[in-house]
Amino acid sequence: MNLVSNNPTEVTTKTVGPFLAITFGLTWGLAALLFLFTDQIVAIFGEISAANPLFILAVYSPGFAGVFLAWRQYGVKGLGSFFRRLTLWRAPGLWWLFIILGIPAIVYSGAAIKGTINDPFPFSPWSKMFPAMAMALFLGPIEELGWRGFALPMLQRRFAPFWAGLILGAIWGLWHIPSFLMSGTPQSAWSFGPYFAGVVAISVILTPLFNASRGSLLIAVLYHFQMMNPIFPDAQPWDILFYIAAAVVVVWLNRRQMFQRGSGVTDLLIA
Repeated sequence: MNLVSNNPTEVTTKTVGPFLAITFGLTWGLAALLFLFTDQIVAIFGEISAANPLFILAVYSPGFAGVFLAWRQYGVKGLGSFFRRLTLWRAPGLWWLFIILGIPAIVYSGAAIKGTINDPFPFSPWSKMFPAMAMALFLGPIEELGWRGFALPMLQRRFAPFWAGLILGAIWGLWHIPSFLMSGTPQSAWSFGPYFAGVVAISVILTPLFNASRGSLLIAVLYHFQMMNPIFPDAQPWDILFYIAAAVVVVWLNRRQMFQRGSGVTDLLIA
């Protein structure tokens, strides 16, 4: 049984369904175990944090789902082509400027309004920031093997990029619900409503960038990393407002492609 059709016009309900089932089943299932057997799990794996193996497994579930379904459809050889999307680095210069300078500008502007821009640097000695950045690079961004690696191309087979990015952003935001209910996670100290709006805005911004880079997983990973860069100051919720404003501008500037069905990347593999 083929889970992923090579026909880009085919309805994608059957293709996204297995991805969501694996992603939510694994993440929310592990979260349920953490809720029901907290003491036992902490005794075995340690406190619930970014270093807890079960927490890492829950975070990786979208990536696992995307890689598994790509392998299921195209086999090992096809999986190599899927991973070669990590080598695609070409994108318009303005998009690279947004990743490198624009995202920090949004965060630091939000921190300036919140009054946290002059907070002490979170790492002492400063060299400790490198393992923290490495953890951030290999934790959350692995999700992109699923979200942008699999789900977005599938959604763009059915919807225009704007709607595909909006739908995926809503799914992405809802997937994070368990992290708001567990102590020891950054989200446990945040309000879900603003966070959800921010995730949707971030997804909408990333959609035309993803398409402009021909479906690059490398750029999606770097974008995601910047969203959770541990050296940035706390800017919640002001940075969210800036991301929403940026999403509006990005959609307007790319309105022709964003609302045209068939203009987005729909392929899982590269030649």
